[in-house]
Amino acid sequence: MNSATLAQSYLIKAMKRLKILDVLMAEEAYSDVVREAQEIVELAL
Repeated sequence: MNSATLAQSYLIKAMKRLKILDVLMAEEAYSDVVREAQEIVELAL
């Protein structure tokens, strides 16, 4: 695995996790939204 492949993998993971934010918001799990959003940003960077 090279750095480009790893970066692509992280970006895919970030995009998949974005989908769960709507569910967490609907459940009013705001602290989980923030936690998950932070993780998404870290993966995307």
